[in-house]
Amino acid sequence: MEVSNDGVLDRMWTRSRLSVSGRIDRWRSKLWVVAQCSIAAGVAWFIASDLLGHHLPFFAPIAAVLCLGTSYGQRLRRVIEVTLGVAIGVFMADVLVSGIGSGAWQLGLIVFLSMSLALLLDAGIMFVSQAAVQSIVVTVLLPGAGGAFLRWTDAVIGGGVALVAAMVVPAAPLRRPREQAATVARKIAQLLRAASDVMIDGEVTPALELLADARGTDRLIRELQAAAEEGMSVVNSSPFRLRHREPLRRMVELVDPLDRALRSTRVLVRQTSITAYRRLPVPPSYAGLAADLAAAADAIADELRANRIATAARDDVLAVGAATGQVERSGVLAVEAILSQLRAIVADLLMVTGMGQLESTDALPPPR
Repeated sequence: MEVSNDGVLDRMWTRSRLSVSGRIDRWRSKLWVVAQCSIAAGVAWFIASDLLGHHLPFFAPIAAVLCLGTSYGQRLRRVIEVTLGVAIGVFMADVLVSGIGSGAWQLGLIVFLSMSLALLLDAGIMFVSQAAVQSIVVTVLLPGAGGAFLRWTDAVIGGGVALVAAMVVPAAPLRRPREQAATVARKIAQLLRAASDVMIDGEVTPALELLADARGTDRLIRELQAAAEEGMSVVNSSPFRLRHREPLRRMVELVDPLDRALRSTRVLVRQTSITAYRRLPVPPSYAGLAADLAAAADAIADELRANRIATAARDDVLAVGAATGQVERSGVLAVEAILSQLRAIVADLLMVTGMGQLESTDALPPPR
């Protein structure tokens, strides 16, 4: 089969344009962190070199950048791990080099002992890595008298500057959990609405395209979990954001219900695709339930984006739940699975509105 060069070029151009756009968006989202790292590196060098007179305090800016990293999560832990990792690496290398000298086998032995000591202290990855790296630096560069101590103080300076910088964070990491939660709820609404259309039309191609779309939604939950963890790390490490802790905690508690609701929606899409593939008729009322539930999910998304727990949308979800007990039943198992799955999504979305698991289940009437 002959493939058009123009078609190939068009697809390549589209993918390239989308890739560039995604990279620019990623850079914009990390711009504040990049600026923080840049400023912290310069401040750390100024303190160690200009104020304290250290000669080439290269590890002060390195420690500052390593501690801050490119994410807001676990910054305090990174500060501690980098500083202590440097201390262990420098200490081990300084002691052993003075006793056994330097060389290939000495370097291997020093790295082995430094990493082993860090692991025995139940350290994290950053801790162990820094112990290894600094033992290599000290062994290879062979600092003179007092050099090891100066290297450790450089690390402390870099870590201290990073700790101060970590307390100054923008509001973006605090907004991102609710924005991502709203994105997940909006995706649930989109899938439900498309599933309703498939139930009505019964077309196989749109059903399979919808199924492929639903299967690619795992990343939304991963992004939501990452945003929630980052947001909590910010409020736990910055004294200037303590007032945001409780609202953010309530938003973070929605991660699991939203995850379950999205998973249940994917199962519904799969069941809908099966009925389309097998040409099984679906009662029109089932499609209506899916459309109404999509509207309720949109209402939840609006509330979440406004930084509110979606209690205002609860009545809409309850109305759909009540309707599931009134619709006609089908004698076909695959079609009945659609109704069952719609009820499961109702229960999951009720939990997103703030109801408990047992309460949301009890809110569903038994199907007639």
